[in-house]
Amino acid sequence: MNNSVDGFFDCYGGKYVAEVLRRPLDELEVAFKEAMADEKFLDELNTIQRDYIGRETPLYFAPTATRILGGAKIYIKLEGLANTGAHKINNAMGQCLLAKRMGKNRIIAETGAGQHGLATAAACAKLGLDCTVYMGEVDVKRQQPNVAAMELYGAKVVPVTSGSRTLKDAVNEAMRDWAANPENTHYVLGSALGPAPFPDIVREFQSVIGREVKKQCEERGVKIGAMVACVGGGSNSIGFFSPFIEQNDVRLIGVEAGGIGPGIGENATRMKGGASREGIMQGYKSRFLLDEDGQALPTRSISAGLDYCGIGPQLAALGKSGRVEFTSALDSEALDAVKFFAKNEGILFALESAHAGAAAIRIAKEIPSDQAIVINMSGRGDKDVFITSPVFRREKWLDFLHSEIERLESQKDVHEK
Repeated sequence: MNNSVDGFFDCYGGKYVAEVLRRPLDELEVAFKEAMADEKFLDELNTIQRDYIGRETPLYFAPTATRILGGAKIYIKLEGLANTGAHKINNAMGQCLLAKRMGKNRIIAETGAGQHGLATAAACAKLGLDCTVYMGEVDVKRQQPNVAAMELYGAKVVPVTSGSRTLKDAVNEAMRDWAANPENTHYVLGSALGPAPFPDIVREFQSVIGREVKKQCEERGVKIGAMVACVGGGSNSIGFFSPFIEQNDVRLIGVEAGGIGPGIGENATRMKGGASREGIMQGYKSRFLLDEDGQALPTRSISAGLDYCGIGPQLAALGKSGRVEFTSALDSEALDAVKFFAKNEGILFALESAHAGAAAIRIAKEIPSDQAIVINMSGRGDKDVFITSPVFRREKWLDFLHSEIERLESQKDVHEK
Protein backbone atom coordinates (compact mmCIF):
# COMPACT_ATOMS: atom_id res chain seq x y z
CA MET A 1 0.00 0.00 0.00
CA ASN A 2 2.61 2.52 -1.12
CA ASN A 3 0.62 4.41 -3.73
CA SER A 4 -2.91 5.70 -3.48
CA VAL A 5 -5.57 4.39 -5.85
CA ASP A 6 -7.55 7.34 -7.20
CA GLY A 7 -6.33 9.31 -4.18
CA PHE A 8 -7.41 6.69 -1.61
CA PHE A 9 -5.58 4.29 0.68
CA ASP A 10 -8.26 1.70 1.43
CA CYS A 11 -11.17 3.93 2.58
CA TYR A 12 -8.98 6.90 3.59
CA GLY A 13 -7.75 9.86 1.57
CA GLY A 14 -9.58 11.53 -1.28
CA LYS A 15 -9.93 15.08 -2.47
CA TYR A 16 -12.75 16.74 -0.52
CA VAL A 17 -12.24 20.37 -1.49
CA ALA A 18 -14.13 23.34 -2.88
CA GLU A 19 -14.30 23.53 -6.66
CA VAL A 20 -11.82 26.42 -6.69
CA LEU A 21 -9.07 24.07 -5.44
CA ARG A 22 -9.78 21.12 -7.70
CA ARG A 23 -7.99 22.57 -10.70
CA PRO A 24 -4.75 23.49 -8.87
CA LEU A 25 -4.75 20.05 -7.21
CA ASP A 26 -5.25 18.31 -10.56
CA GLU A 27 -2.48 20.43 -12.11
CA LEU A 28 -0.20 19.59 -9.21
CA GLU A 29 -0.82 15.86 -9.62
CA VAL A 30 0.07 15.98 -13.33
CA ALA A 31 3.17 18.12 -12.69
CA PHE A 32 4.37 15.82 -9.91
CA LYS A 33 4.08 12.67 -12.03
CA GLU A 34 5.88 14.37 -14.91
CA ALA A 35 8.67 15.63 -12.62
CA MET A 36 9.22 12.22 -11.03
CA ALA A 37 9.69 10.76 -14.53
CA ASP A 38 12.13 13.53 -15.56
CA GLU A 39 15.79 12.58 -15.03
CA LYS A 40 16.84 16.25 -15.17
CA PHE A 41 14.50 17.16 -12.28
CA LEU A 42 15.60 14.12 -10.25
CA ASP A 43 19.28 14.88 -10.86
CA GLU A 44 18.82 18.47 -9.68
CA LEU A 45 16.97 17.27 -6.58
CA ASN A 46 19.66 14.66 -5.84
CA THR A 47 22.40 17.29 -6.15
CA ILE A 48 20.57 19.62 -3.74
CA GLN A 49 20.01 16.75 -1.33
CA ARG A 50 23.72 15.96 -1.34
CA ASP A 51 25.25 19.43 -1.38
CA TYR A 52 22.67 21.55 0.48
CA ILE A 53 20.60 19.24 2.70
CA GLY A 54 23.59 17.06 3.60
CA ARG A 55 22.31 13.65 2.57
CA GLU A 56 22.80 10.89 3.30
CA THR A 57 22.34 11.43 7.02
CA PRO A 58 24.17 9.06 9.41
CA LEU A 59 22.76 5.86 10.86
CA TYR A 60 24.27 5.84 14.34
CA PHE A 61 24.78 2.75 16.51
CA ALA A 62 24.03 3.72 20.12
CA PRO A 63 26.29 1.43 22.19
CA THR A 64 25.56 2.82 25.65
CA ALA A 65 21.81 2.83 25.15
CA THR A 66 22.03 -0.72 23.81
CA ARG A 67 23.96 -1.88 26.88
CA ILE A 68 21.71 -0.12 29.40
CA LEU A 69 18.41 -1.18 27.84
CA GLY A 70 19.36 -4.77 27.02
CA GLY A 71 17.75 -6.68 24.18
CA ALA A 72 17.90 -5.17 20.70
CA LYS A 73 20.74 -3.12 19.32
CA ILE A 74 19.69 0.54 19.19
CA TYR A 75 20.34 2.51 16.02
CA ILE A 76 19.34 6.14 15.43
CA LYS A 77 18.74 7.71 12.01
CA LEU A 78 20.09 11.23 12.51
CA GLU A 79 17.70 13.34 10.43
CA GLY A 80 18.45 16.11 12.92
CA LEU A 81 21.78 16.57 11.11
CA ALA A 82 20.06 17.59 7.88
CA ASN A 83 20.25 21.29 7.04
CA THR A 84 17.67 23.25 9.11
CA GLY A 85 17.73 20.54 11.78
CA ALA A 86 14.98 18.10 10.81
CA HIS A 87 13.53 15.84 8.13
CA LYS A 88 11.16 18.59 6.95
CA ILE A 89 13.69 19.97 4.45
CA ASN A 90 13.35 16.81 2.30
CA ASN A 91 9.74 17.53 1.39
CA ALA A 92 10.01 21.32 1.47
CA MET A 93 12.86 21.38 -1.02
CA GLY A 94 11.20 18.82 -3.27
CA GLN A 95 7.94 20.76 -3.39
CA CYS A 96 9.62 24.13 -3.85
CA LEU A 97 11.67 22.76 -6.75
CA LEU A 98 8.45 21.34 -8.22
CA ALA A 99 6.68 24.69 -7.78
CA LYS A 100 9.50 26.48 -9.57
CA ARG A 101 9.23 23.98 -12.42
CA MET A 102 5.49 24.81 -12.58
CA GLY A 103 6.20 28.55 -12.80
CA LYS A 104 4.85 29.36 -9.33
CA ASN A 105 6.86 32.14 -7.67
CA ARG A 106 4.98 32.42 -4.36
CA ILE A 107 5.09 29.73 -1.70
CA ILE A 108 2.84 29.37 1.32
CA ALA A 109 3.13 26.82 4.12
CA GLU A 110 1.69 25.89 7.50
CA THR A 111 3.81 24.93 10.48
CA GLY A 112 3.36 23.63 14.03
CA ALA A 113 6.70 23.09 15.74
CA GLY A 114 8.19 25.49 13.21
CA GLN A 115 10.49 22.98 11.50
CA HIS A 116 8.41 22.73 8.32
CA GLY A 117 8.09 26.51 8.16
CA LEU A 118 11.82 26.85 8.74
CA ALA A 119 12.62 24.30 6.03
CA THR A 120 10.24 25.92 3.56
CA ALA A 121 11.69 29.38 4.27
CA ALA A 122 15.20 28.03 3.72
CA ALA A 123 14.22 26.28 0.48
CA CYS A 124 12.57 29.47 -0.79
CA ALA A 125 15.65 31.51 0.09
CA LYS A 126 17.86 29.10 -1.86
CA LEU A 127 15.55 28.95 -4.89
CA GLY A 128 14.58 32.65 -4.94
CA LEU A 129 10.89 32.22 -4.12
CA ASP A 130 8.58 34.42 -2.03
CA CYS A 131 7.51 32.71 1.21
CA THR A 132 4.62 33.14 3.67
CA VAL A 133 4.23 30.80 6.65
CA TYR A 134 1.03 30.40 8.67
CA MET A 135 1.59 29.40 12.29
CA GLY A 136 -0.83 29.13 15.18
CA GLU A 137 -0.43 31.94 17.70
CA VAL A 138 0.15 29.38 20.49
CA ASP A 139 2.97 27.78 18.49
CA VAL A 140 4.49 31.18 17.61
CA LYS A 141 4.87 31.86 21.33
CA ARG A 142 6.38 28.48 22.23
CA GLN A 143 8.66 28.16 19.17
CA GLN A 144 10.26 31.60 19.00
CA PRO A 145 13.72 30.34 17.92
CA ASN A 146 12.20 28.87 14.75
CA VAL A 147 10.11 31.99 14.13
CA ALA A 148 13.22 34.14 14.33
CA ALA A 149 15.05 31.84 11.92
CA MET A 150 12.18 31.87 9.40
CA GLU A 151 12.25 35.64 9.38
CA LEU A 152 16.02 35.63 8.88
CA TYR A 153 15.47 33.52 5.77
CA GLY A 154 13.14 36.24 4.52
CA ALA A 155 9.79 34.57 5.18
CA LYS A 156 6.71 36.37 6.41
CA VAL A 157 5.33 34.56 9.48
CA VAL A 158 1.58 35.07 9.97
CA PRO A 159 0.23 34.20 13.46
CA VAL A 160 -3.16 32.46 13.24
CA THR A 161 -5.54 33.62 15.98
CA SER A 162 -8.63 31.54 15.12
CA GLY A 163 -9.76 28.27 16.71
CA SER A 164 -7.25 26.58 18.99
CA ARG A 165 -4.48 28.74 17.43
CA THR A 166 -2.34 25.65 16.67
CA LEU A 167 -1.44 23.51 13.64
CA LYS A 168 -5.01 22.65 12.57
CA ASP A 169 -5.85 26.34 12.30
CA ALA A 170 -2.63 27.13 10.44
CA VAL A 171 -3.59 24.50 7.83
CA ASN A 172 -7.02 26.11 7.44
CA GLU A 173 -5.53 29.56 6.84
CA ALA A 174 -3.02 28.25 4.31
CA MET A 175 -5.80 26.47 2.40
CA ARG A 176 -7.84 29.71 2.30
CA ASP A 177 -4.84 31.61 0.94
CA TRP A 178 -4.22 29.00 -1.76
CA ALA A 179 -7.89 29.04 -2.79
CA ALA A 180 -7.67 32.81 -3.23
CA ASN A 181 -4.35 32.83 -5.11
CA PRO A 182 -4.02 29.62 -7.15
CA GLU A 183 -2.40 31.11 -10.25
CA ASN A 184 0.97 32.16 -8.82
CA THR A 185 0.97 30.32 -5.49
CA HIS A 186 1.90 26.79 -4.44
CA TYR A 187 0.97 25.44 -1.02
CA VAL A 188 3.84 23.38 0.40
CA LEU A 189 1.85 21.15 2.73
CA GLY A 190 4.22 19.84 5.37
CA SER A 191 2.80 16.45 6.26
CA ALA A 192 1.53 13.36 4.43
CA LEU A 193 -2.11 14.39 4.68
CA GLY A 194 -4.59 16.78 3.11
CA PRO A 195 -6.31 16.30 -0.25
CA ALA A 196 -4.75 14.08 -2.92
CA PRO A 197 -2.09 14.21 -4.29
CA PHE A 198 -0.35 15.64 -1.18
CA PRO A 199 -0.09 12.34 0.76
CA ASP A 200 1.71 10.71 -2.19
CA ILE A 201 3.94 13.74 -2.83
CA VAL A 202 5.08 14.13 0.76
CA ARG A 203 5.67 10.40 1.22
CA GLU A 204 7.72 10.26 -1.97
CA PHE A 205 9.98 13.17 -1.01
CA GLN A 206 10.39 11.81 2.54
CA SER A 207 11.02 8.20 1.49
CA VAL A 208 14.66 9.12 1.00
CA ILE A 209 14.95 8.52 4.76
CA GLY A 210 13.76 4.91 4.58
CA ARG A 211 15.75 4.17 1.41
CA GLU A 212 18.91 5.32 3.13
CA VAL A 213 18.19 3.25 6.24
CA LYS A 214 17.64 0.15 4.08
CA LYS A 215 20.90 0.71 2.20
CA GLN A 216 22.90 1.53 5.34
CA CYS A 217 21.64 -1.56 7.19
CA GLU A 218 22.32 -3.83 4.22
CA GLU A 219 25.86 -2.46 3.89
CA ARG A 220 26.55 -3.07 7.59
CA GLY A 221 24.76 -6.38 7.94
CA VAL A 222 22.21 -4.98 10.40
CA LYS A 223 19.04 -7.07 10.75
CA ILE A 224 16.14 -4.77 11.58
CA GLY A 225 13.58 -6.05 14.05
CA ALA A 226 11.60 -2.84 14.49
CA MET A 227 11.47 0.71 13.18
CA VAL A 228 10.05 3.40 15.45
CA ALA A 229 8.95 6.92 14.52
CA CYS A 230 6.79 9.62 16.06
CA VAL A 231 3.50 10.37 14.31
CA GLY A 232 1.81 13.74 14.13
CA GLY A 233 0.44 14.15 10.62
CA GLY A 234 2.94 11.52 9.59
CA SER A 235 5.58 12.87 7.20
CA ASN A 236 8.68 11.52 8.95
CA SER A 237 7.11 8.17 9.80
CA ILE A 238 5.66 7.34 6.39
CA GLY A 239 8.92 8.32 4.68
CA PHE A 240 10.86 6.20 7.18
CA PHE A 241 8.49 3.21 6.88
CA SER A 242 7.82 3.43 3.14
CA PRO A 243 10.48 1.01 1.76
CA PHE A 244 9.66 -1.53 4.48
CA ILE A 245 5.86 -1.71 4.19
CA GLU A 246 5.95 -4.96 2.19
CA GLN A 247 8.73 -6.41 4.39
CA ASN A 248 6.59 -8.16 6.98
CA ASP A 249 9.48 -9.36 9.16
CA VAL A 250 10.11 -5.77 10.28
CA ARG A 251 7.78 -4.25 12.89
CA LEU A 252 6.70 -0.68 12.07
CA ILE A 253 5.77 1.27 15.19
CA GLY A 254 4.16 4.72 15.15
CA VAL A 255 4.18 6.74 18.36
CA GLU A 256 1.50 9.35 18.97
CA ALA A 257 1.42 12.12 21.57
CA GLY A 258 -0.01 10.78 24.84
CA GLY A 259 0.11 14.27 26.34
CA ILE A 260 -0.75 14.32 30.03
CA GLY A 261 -3.37 11.57 30.08
CA PRO A 262 -6.20 9.70 28.34
CA GLY A 263 -8.93 12.32 28.73
CA ILE A 264 -10.39 14.47 25.97
CA GLY A 265 -8.16 17.47 25.37
CA GLU A 266 -5.24 15.83 27.19
CA ASN A 267 -3.52 14.14 24.22
CA ALA A 268 -3.36 13.76 20.45
CA THR A 269 -3.89 10.00 20.01
CA ARG A 270 -5.91 9.43 16.85
CA MET A 271 -5.34 5.70 16.29
CA LYS A 272 -5.80 4.55 19.88
CA GLY A 273 -7.61 7.47 21.48
CA GLY A 274 -11.12 7.01 22.84
CA ALA A 275 -12.33 10.13 21.04
CA SER A 276 -10.97 9.04 17.64
CA ARG A 277 -13.49 8.80 14.79
CA GLU A 278 -13.49 8.52 11.04
CA GLY A 279 -14.26 11.84 9.45
CA ILE A 280 -13.50 14.30 6.70
CA MET A 281 -11.53 17.45 7.46
CA GLN A 282 -9.18 19.73 5.59
CA GLY A 283 -9.77 17.97 2.29
CA TYR A 284 -9.30 14.30 3.18
CA LYS A 285 -10.89 11.36 4.99
CA SER A 286 -9.00 9.82 7.90
CA ARG A 287 -9.15 9.33 11.67
CA PHE A 288 -9.57 12.50 13.71
CA LEU A 289 -10.28 13.54 17.27
CA LEU A 290 -13.88 14.69 16.83
CA ASP A 291 -16.92 15.36 18.93
CA GLU A 292 -20.36 13.88 18.15
CA ASP A 293 -21.07 16.77 15.78
CA GLY A 294 -17.90 16.13 13.78
CA GLN A 295 -16.06 19.16 15.15
CA ALA A 296 -12.36 18.94 16.01
CA LEU A 297 -11.65 18.37 19.69
CA PRO A 298 -8.83 20.18 21.51
CA THR A 299 -5.49 18.37 21.58
CA ARG A 300 -2.51 18.60 23.89
CA SER A 301 1.16 17.71 23.63
CA ILE A 302 4.40 19.16 24.90
CA SER A 303 5.59 18.82 21.29
CA ALA A 304 4.02 21.30 18.90
CA GLY A 305 4.67 19.05 15.90
CA LEU A 306 2.48 16.23 17.27
CA ASP A 307 -0.34 18.47 18.50
CA TYR A 308 -2.74 17.76 15.61
CA CYS A 309 -6.24 16.28 15.60
CA GLY A 310 -5.81 14.11 12.48
CA ILE A 311 -3.44 11.61 10.89
CA GLY A 312 -2.35 11.04 7.30
CA PRO A 313 -4.64 8.69 5.33
CA GLN A 314 -1.97 6.15 4.39
CA LEU A 315 -0.95 5.73 8.03
CA ALA A 316 -4.61 5.42 9.04
CA ALA A 317 -5.02 2.62 6.49
CA LEU A 318 -1.82 0.89 7.59
CA GLY A 319 -2.97 1.11 11.20
CA LYS A 320 -6.39 -0.30 10.30
CA SER A 321 -4.76 -3.26 8.52
CA GLY A 322 -2.36 -3.82 11.43
CA ARG A 323 0.78 -3.31 9.35
CA VAL A 324 1.76 -0.30 11.47
CA GLU A 325 1.46 -0.76 15.24
CA PHE A 326 0.41 2.38 17.06
CA THR A 327 1.30 3.31 20.60
CA SER A 328 1.74 6.60 22.47
CA ALA A 329 4.15 8.27 24.84
CA LEU A 330 3.27 10.72 27.60
CA ASP A 331 4.89 14.16 27.80
CA SER A 332 6.82 12.93 30.83
CA GLU A 333 8.12 9.88 28.95
CA ALA A 334 9.27 12.05 26.04
CA LEU A 335 11.14 14.36 28.45
CA ASP A 336 12.78 11.32 30.07
CA ALA A 337 13.85 10.10 26.63
CA VAL A 338 15.39 13.49 25.82
CA LYS A 339 17.51 13.21 28.98
CA PHE A 340 18.36 9.53 28.40
CA PHE A 341 19.77 9.95 24.88
CA ALA A 342 21.46 13.26 25.69
CA LYS A 343 23.26 11.84 28.72
CA ASN A 344 24.13 8.42 27.30
CA GLU A 345 24.75 9.12 23.61
CA GLY A 346 25.38 12.86 23.31
CA ILE A 347 22.35 13.22 21.04
CA LEU A 348 19.68 15.83 21.69
CA PHE A 349 16.31 14.66 20.38
CA ALA A 350 13.54 17.07 19.43
CA LEU A 351 10.51 16.57 21.67
CA GLU A 352 8.61 15.06 18.75
CA SER A 353 11.35 12.53 18.02
CA ALA A 354 11.74 11.81 21.74
CA HIS A 355 8.30 10.17 21.64
CA ALA A 356 9.83 7.55 19.33
CA GLY A 357 12.82 7.30 21.64
CA ALA A 358 10.51 6.69 24.60
CA ALA A 359 8.73 3.85 22.81
CA ALA A 360 12.05 2.29 21.80
CA ILE A 361 13.20 2.35 25.43
CA ARG A 362 9.95 0.62 26.38
CA ILE A 363 10.19 -2.23 23.82
CA ALA A 364 13.97 -2.78 23.71
CA LYS A 365 13.77 -6.11 25.53
CA GLU A 366 11.02 -7.40 23.21
CA ILE A 367 13.44 -7.56 20.27
CA PRO A 368 16.21 -10.23 20.19
CA SER A 369 19.79 -9.03 20.73
CA ASP A 370 20.84 -10.07 17.21
CA GLN A 371 18.32 -7.61 15.76
CA ALA A 372 18.07 -3.81 15.76
CA ILE A 373 15.54 -1.17 16.66
CA VAL A 374 16.00 1.82 14.37
CA ILE A 375 14.67 5.09 15.78
CA ASN A 376 13.98 7.96 13.44
CA MET A 377 15.37 11.03 15.17
CA SER A 378 13.30 13.27 12.92
CA GLY A 379 14.77 16.47 14.38
CA ARG A 380 17.17 17.79 16.95
CA GLY A 381 16.18 19.48 20.18
CA ASP A 382 17.82 22.91 19.89
CA LYS A 383 14.44 24.37 18.96
CA ASP A 384 12.89 23.15 22.22
CA VAL A 385 15.16 24.96 24.66
CA PHE A 386 12.36 27.35 25.66
CA ILE A 387 10.16 24.35 26.52
CA THR A 388 12.64 21.94 28.09
CA SER A 389 14.68 24.41 30.15
CA PRO A 390 11.76 25.45 32.39
CA VAL A 391 11.28 21.73 33.13
CA PHE A 392 14.89 20.60 33.54
CA ARG A 393 16.40 23.71 35.20
CA ARG A 394 13.54 25.99 36.15
CA GLU A 395 15.26 28.37 38.62
CA LYS A 396 18.33 28.89 36.45
CA TRP A 397 16.11 29.46 33.45
CA LEU A 398 14.06 32.07 35.33
CA ASP A 399 17.30 33.80 36.38
CA PHE A 400 18.42 33.83 32.75
CA LEU A 401 15.13 35.32 31.52
CA HIS A 402 15.15 38.01 34.23
CA SER A 403 18.73 38.94 33.38
CA GLU A 404 17.91 39.10 29.67
CA ILE A 405 14.95 41.41 30.34
CA GLU A 406 17.17 43.65 32.46
CA ARG A 407 19.85 43.68 29.75
CA LEU A 408 17.36 44.55 27.02
CA GLU A 409 15.78 47.28 29.15
CA SER A 410 19.19 48.81 29.85
CA GLN A 411 20.01 48.77 26.13
CA LYS A 412 16.69 50.47 25.45
CA ASP A 413 17.56 53.22 27.95
CA VAL A 414 20.96 53.73 26.31
CA HIS A 415 19.43 53.98 22.84
CA GLU A 416 16.78 56.44 24.02
CA LYS A 417 19.47 58.68 25.53
